[in-house]
Amino acid sequence: QQLFSFLFLFQFHTMASRQIAQVFENYQKARSAFVQTIADLASRPQNVDALQETGAMALLRPLLIDTVPSIQQTAALALGRLANHSDELAAAVVHDDILPQLVYSLAEQNRHYKKAAAFVLRTVAKHSPELAKAVVDSGAVTALVTCLDEFDPGVKEAAAWALGYIARHNAELAQAVVDEGAVPLLILCIQEPEITLKRISASALSDIAKHTPELAQTVVDGGAIAFLSQLLEVQDAKLKRQVFSALSQIAKHTVDLAELVVEAYIFPAVLPSLKDSDEYVRRNVATLIREVAKHSSELSSLIVNSGGVIALVDYLSESQGVGVMPAVMALGYISAFSESLAMSVIVSHGVIRICDVLVNEHDSHVRAAAAWSLGQIGRHTADHARHVAEANVLPELLALSKDASASSDLKAKASKALKNILLKCTHLPALQALLADAPPSVLENVVAQFAKILPSDAKARKQFVTSGGLKKIQEISAEEGSDLQEAIVMINECFPEEIVRYYSPGYSDTLLQRLDEHDPKA
Repeated sequence: QQLFSFLFLFQFHTMASRQIAQVFENYQKARSAFVQTIADLASRPQNVDALQETGAMALLRPLLIDTVPSIQQTAALALGRLANHSDELAAAVVHDDILPQLVYSLAEQNRHYKKAAAFVLRTVAKHSPELAKAVVDSGAVTALVTCLDEFDPGVKEAAAWALGYIARHNAELAQAVVDEGAVPLLILCIQEPEITLKRISASALSDIAKHTPELAQTVVDGGAIAFLSQLLEVQDAKLKRQVFSALSQIAKHTVDLAELVVEAYIFPAVLPSLKDSDEYVRRNVATLIREVAKHSSELSSLIVNSGGVIALVDYLSESQGVGVMPAVMALGYISAFSESLAMSVIVSHGVIRICDVLVNEHDSHVRAAAAWSLGQIGRHTADHARHVAEANVLPELLALSKDASASSDLKAKASKALKNILLKCTHLPALQALLADAPPSVLENVVAQFAKILPSDAKARKQFVTSGGLKKIQEISAEEGSDLQEAIVMINECFPEEIVRYYSPGYSDTLLQRLDEHDPKA
């Protein structure tokens, strides 16, 4: 009887335990199914508003500290996907105090959860400086930098990506990343064999270096240039984009930093990449050349001597849209420093290509850059101005300076470039083409050039008369005592008085009046 009772109680206890275990197992399966479904739904933008309205964020938060690691990871993934869609949802992550839990988990959990947590921090930080500052204030930077020293490449990638998104907003946030010791570890990550890790680390260094010379110097002091320059000829296009971007962000600040970049023997090694099949690689190379060229004539000369001008001109002939902007500006910077450098752009057919950009592109910023560059080329000597004028660019610059629909920047740069070229231009056909339509401010420069040329050139004087130039000069009304009137007087003094009278307005009426008054009998 006692044995029977014992067996009965044992069987009852076993059944009860199984029932309880089944309840918990069903609860775990339900949580797992719920969080996986939310993560899947959150990957599609059309579901995000509905998930937000149903309170998905609040339901996911306790699952971050679930006893089952896979549920924790999937909950973090779902939160990251939601935060990625809008700054409102990212702000909700901050306001719901989810960040401290994520930061704690970065130090304590397994590699899968660390990747998911870093993903959430990245998606929050990317939206605005304010949200990135909230991520910094939560202590996340310290935890993320620690993750850069992990063995798993995926954890390093996730951490580097998050740090880059924090640093990209402003110098203060970038300095917070630097102060936690991220730069040396990011440079170590560049040396890892995984291509994706190299890409993300180079991008993060670029985001740090872009803000100030001091931050760029910190990246340089860590030895970044040497390791970046070793990747100039890799086959991966996305990696090359980031490498060229990082070098550009370092070089742009000061002549000293630009020289350090150049000392890594990037010229002529970078020039073949101007013909790369990837549009962004080509643009970033052109940007790098621009950031180096703008600092000094010595650096511009190095680019010219490496074949950089010809490569840039070829790039312009094969590109369009905003992608041509850095190449156009690079040619302008090179031309600005000296007559010889400007002539190297001319003989490489740079004027024709830049003129094509001015005429055919639609973006006002690109056209303004083209106008500025043409002004830098043509402002040196009469020979430089003639080459620019022969490309028939002066009427286009004049039209842009008067175009009411053009942006103020484009009109200002076109007007300034036109005046720079006119101050040196002695090419009569180009000057004469402007006489009819030029506003007073431009007309003064045009007439002044004629006043310089005609007194010493008999052939030019004859051409000026026969082409109708003298007649147009007489039709100009100028204020008494103005520079324009003085220039007109100087031009008139170059010709016999009767010729000047002949081309003066109303002279034919005077002749007819004299005919009426003439009496043959007398």
